[in-house]
Amino acid sequence: MTGLVIPSILAAALLAFGWLGGSGITLVAAFVPLLYINEQLGRGGGWRCFLWVGLALGLWCGATTWWIWYAAPVGAVAAVVIEVAYFGGMFMLYRLVWRCAPRWVAYATLVAGWIACEYLYTVGELSFPWLTLGNGLANDTHLVQWYEYTGTLGGSLWVLSANVLIWEALRRRSLRWGFGAAAWVAIPVAISLLIYRTEGWPKKGGTAKVTVVQPNIDPYSEKFSRPQQEQTALMLSLVREARCGEDFIVLPETAVEDNLWEGSFQLSQSLASMRELLGEGVWPILRSDLPGPDGRFADDLRGAQIVFGATTYRSYGQGEQVSETARRSNLFDGWYDVYNSALALDTAQVAVHHKAKLVAGAEKIPFWSLTSHLNFLIVDLGGISGQLGSDTLHTVFVSPRGVRSAAAICYESVYGEYFAEFVRRGAQIMFVVTNDGWWHDTPGYRQHFSFARLRAIETRRAIARSANTGISGFISPRGDVIGSLGWDRRGALTASLPVGGKTTFYTRHGDYIGRICAWILLASLLTAIVWRQRRL
Repeated sequence: MTGLVIPSILAAALLAFGWLGGSGITLVAAFVPLLYINEQLGRGGGWRCFLWVGLALGLWCGATTWWIWYAAPVGAVAAVVIEVAYFGGMFMLYRLVWRCAPRWVAYATLVAGWIACEYLYTVGELSFPWLTLGNGLANDTHLVQWYEYTGTLGGSLWVLSANVLIWEALRRRSLRWGFGAAAWVAIPVAISLLIYRTEGWPKKGGTAKVTVVQPNIDPYSEKFSRPQQEQTALMLSLVREARCGEDFIVLPETAVEDNLWEGSFQLSQSLASMRELLGEGVWPILRSDLPGPDGRFADDLRGAQIVFGATTYRSYGQGEQVSETARRSNLFDGWYDVYNSALALDTAQVAVHHKAKLVAGAEKIPFWSLTSHLNFLIVDLGGISGQLGSDTLHTVFVSPRGVRSAAAICYESVYGEYFAEFVRRGAQIMFVVTNDGWWHDTPGYRQHFSFARLRAIETRRAIARSANTGISGFISPRGDVIGSLGWDRRGALTASLPVGGKTTFYTRHGDYIGRICAWILLASLLTAIVWRQRRL
């Protein structure tokens, strides 16, 4: 039994490598040690199998998501426990089928079942798709250009199938199976490299000049105690230092905490300061009759749009239907909702998008209608706390110059299908506004940034990312980083990004692989049941 320690640890190391800054290509063999453990234990020892598989999954999850501890210790523990129970249970289902049905049925159960579980983890009420296997290839964007057809679940299908083929080659000691496994790994890589060489920037649609701001305000000691006007002045001063006209200026998540009640934005001094910048178009350090370094005039700001994160509030009128997340007000006789929002402001309008993918434990309690009495368990990270409101709308902003954009808020950029919905609705360029400072200088913010590179490939849209601190920068439609500000840096970056592009297969169809695998899992289980009954 102790001889299974090494395979378990090896599996964890091969699984974790891609999330820890290395290449995720190790995933193509990461399940081989687990399949070996299953074979070594034979048809008995079910709980021992779960023990060793659970150890591998727990070490993988712990090694890659330990940084959650900085924001919420209970969240770090819960992530490991749920991962082990959820996917460890899936592996045990594979083992059950392996014991009573042909191998091909068991392998179909493992591959389809694992992917179906990953898919359910993205659409379910309790959701944490951080460790979707396809995400582990985020540092290998040149190898997964075909994500524009499959999304990250296609990456999961690739690596799981490769593991099965490699294991069969080893188990059978067969060169034929070995060549088949090598071809399965190599052909998608070759296709990806070909796509990477031929996939350029969109030939139509032009470009948009975008400035991203990284204010580097400590979320624990400054963000929710420092006066908002000081924070706004700091961010706008960074914009001024960019010294050129823009189409978009992007500020991070919760950049404005200015008591923003929807319908009364005109009362916000921070928004007034932004409008003044856009309306006048003349900065103290740059006269409007002199061009900036790129030859454009400061007056170009008159057509710019500022996209930023904010906490917004919505009050419900007398007799209006309130949501299940609404709170009773202590200041007035009525109900209201609190949202983590992204706003697009220009001289003519303010458009709002409400964050829909909320972080469990920090922004929501899962199954709220049944667990609202557990509201006290929500972690207070220094700002608003309690169950936040959300909606199902994917708001697409339209700039004064007619460019359609959208902003994914923090955690929303982890969900491929959700992110692609913005593009389906017409977004020509994408923004990510986030605050990764909760996790300190750990792999967490680097992983979060790398996932945005996958979103660019899936949708073939350029992405501008503004983080309070972490990594702010620009990502091309091929997933290339074309400029960034690293951890603990304060500043602003400007780049010209392509607008528009083709509508990818994945953008049109989303996580279809997850839905197909759910049906394959069902068919595999029915086949195993029928096979078992015939042998009795």
